[in-house]
Amino acid sequence: MTPLQPVILGDMPSLSKLYVNAAAQAARRRLLGTHDSSVLPVESHEVRGVTLDVANLTAYQHLLGETASDVLPAGFIHALAFPLAISVMNRDDFPLPLLGMLHLRNSVEQRAPLLFTDALDITARVENLRGHRAGTQVDVVAEVRVAGTRDICWRGISTYLAKGVFLPGVDKPSSAPVRRDFKAPDPTGVWQLGVDAGRAYAAVSGDFNPIHLSVLSAKALGMRRSIAHGMYLASRALADVGSVRGDSFTWDVDFDAPVFLPCRVALEISSDQGGSGTWKRSDFVAWNPRSGRRHFSGSVTAL
Repeated sequence: MTPLQPVILGDMPSLSKLYVNAAAQAARRRLLGTHDSSVLPVESHEVRGVTLDVANLTAYQHLLGETASDVLPAGFIHALAFPLAISVMNRDDFPLPLLGMLHLRNSVEQRAPLLFTDALDITARVENLRGHRAGTQVDVVAEVRVAGTRDICWRGISTYLAKGVFLPGVDKPSSAPVRRDFKAPDPTGVWQLGVDAGRAYAAVSGDFNPIHLSVLSAKALGMRRSIAHGMYLASRALADVGSVRGDSFTWDVDFDAPVFLPCRVALEISSDQGGSGTWKRSDFVAWNPRSGRRHFSGSVTAL
């Protein structure tokens, strides 16, 4: 199918309004019946000339442990594009329920550095609707350019799962993928996450999803306690890799189990210097030091 012209929005959408609309949409679907379409919206959403708040960037760098710099951290760019990505999934013709979606994986290409002084053009779309043994999954693609240019500087693909939702015509895998047993290594660091970790990240990212904010708001959505944002955890691991990653790299993360707050998270980072002695790749894995259960794993690789 040939993509249509993007839907140009005047400003970045408000996440709080999107979540309210998603709740109303879910209520309508319960009342009127299950949405039975298996077709994704073709149009992308785009906002042009986005400018940044320096105070917000500084607060993000401080919270995540990123070095103060004019270069935007890859995780900060994800947070910047996130409302636009959510706006695509909030469309009436998007076939999956936005609320309750699980973040399975994130893959980022940081192709060129972006500076806080740059105005940015940001685009988001959805693609690759496919089955999962537990429901239906979809990819949300966000791309960021310096305003008025054509070259993509940052590209992120977030894979989400609508658990328990099986759409007609979408086949699910016949079996679960085989995963190797996890044996916790010696940690290179341990994070102590307080009960307010979700609220702190929400303040710098704008993602005030109730499952991250408090015990009461999380329980209202079926969680036993509030959980840490997956991208907070992934972005903190990226910050711990450090400036050795340079300005051009890929950053891949698989999320295995939620981090319930408060808690301690153990982290191990291992790096490959390559034959020339220059940095090539860093792998990271995080787990619960008490239970040994893996929370997430991934890698950062030089481009």
